[in-house]
Amino acid sequence: MTAARLSVLVIDDEPQIHRFLGPALEAAGYAALRAETAREGLRLVAARGPACVLLDLGLPDMDGKEALERLRAFSTVPVIIISARDREAEKVAALDAGADDYVEKPFGIAELLARLRAATRRALLLEAPAPVVTTGSLEVDLERRLARVAGAELSLTPREWDLLSALARDLGRVVTQRRLLTEVWGPAHAEDSQYLRVYVGQLRAKLGVAAGLLRTEPGVGYRLLEATER
Repeated sequence: MTAARLSVLVIDDEPQIHRFLGPALEAAGYAALRAETAREGLRLVAARGPACVLLDLGLPDMDGKEALERLRAFSTVPVIIISARDREAEKVAALDAGADDYVEKPFGIAELLARLRAATRRALLLEAPAPVVTTGSLEVDLERRLARVAGAELSLTPREWDLLSALARDLGRVVTQRRLLTEVWGPAHAEDSQYLRVYVGQLRAKLGVAAGLLRTEPGVGYRLLEATER
C-alpha cells in the first residue's frame, strides 16, 4: 500500500486544527478523515479502518483517554495523541493506555509527519515481523539475541539485552519507564527508575557511535529512534 492510499483520521473538536492538518495531510499524500467528537471518531475507525489516528485528549463528549481505551478494545490502529496537555503524567497515562506516540500542541507539521510515517511503518512491519531490527548502524537480531553496531557484535549483559530488545521491538515508539521496568526487572520494580537510568547509561556507552539512537523522553520513558528521525 502506498502513502497516497493511506488515510489518517483526525479526532479533534478545534476547527482550526482541521483547517491546518487537513491540507497538510493531503499535501503529504494521505487522505484526511475528520471527526469532532470521540463517538464519531470511534465510528469512523470501525467503518473506514484508517492507517493512523491523531487523537486529541480534550474532546467534548468523552475524555480522550477513555476514547483510546474504547478504541483499543477493537482496533490496533496506530494512535498519536495531539494535545495541549503537557504534564508528564498525562503523557505516561496515554502511552500506557495504548497510544503509540504523543505530540504537544502547538507542533510543527514536519515533526508530526515524521511521527506519522514512523507509526504507519511500524504497523506494516507488525503484519510480518522481521527477526532483525535495523536502524542506522545498529542491528538487533531478536531471534539470535545478538546486537551489532557497524557490523561489530556488542557484548551485552542479559539485562542490557532485554532493555535493548524491548526498545527495538517498538522501534520509533516511546516506551514508558514503568513498562520497561516491568518487562525487564518484573512488576516488583515498576517504580525503580534508578535501575533504568543506570542500565540506559551502560547501554549507551556500549552502543558507541549508535548511542544517539537511544533518546530519553524526560519524565516519560525512552525511544529507540528510526535513523530517519534523527
